[in-house]
Amino acid sequence: MKTSSFEKRVSDIILPVLEDMGFDLVRVHLTGESSNHTLQIMAEPLDETKTINVDDCAKISRELSDVLDVDDPIEGRYVLEVSSPGLDRPLTRPKDFVRFTGLEAKVEIYPPFEGQKRFKGRIVSASEEEGFTLEMENGEQIDINFAAVVRAKLILNDELLQMA
Repeated sequence: MKTSSFEKRVSDIILPVLEDMGFDLVRVHLTGESSNHTLQIMAEPLDETKTINVDDCAKISRELSDVLDVDDPIEGRYVLEVSSPGLDRPLTRPKDFVRFTGLEAKVEIYPPFEGQKRFKGRIVSASEEEGFTLEMENGEQIDINFAAVVRAKLILNDELLQMA
């Protein structure tokens, strides 16, 4: 999966803190302009049978704020936003594709495959080492290497709602 050096740096800073608190890092994302940044951190419990709530997000925010103030990876002011990944969550790690095999996803890749860079379909298989296979509505399957994935997320549909 493609990540920026900034995302990698922030992940390296905050992941040990999250794990000590019983959470895993789903995504680090910086938005906004240089004078008005928002640092979005998505986290979820290490125990997949549990969920994250607002109080958990507040606790994580306080802990991460202290750590980020020391390491200071962002120049200037920014807003720290801690949230759950939600139902139509981003798929940011190989284990996400394994965990959500059988569900529908939207995937953007680079470089394009046969001129196409956006795909929508069901994840029919996944390996934490290589990549995953996506089956489109027409039945065609495409094998996608994790290194090509720019962005991916689950599609909110009745099947996903029933799982929740």
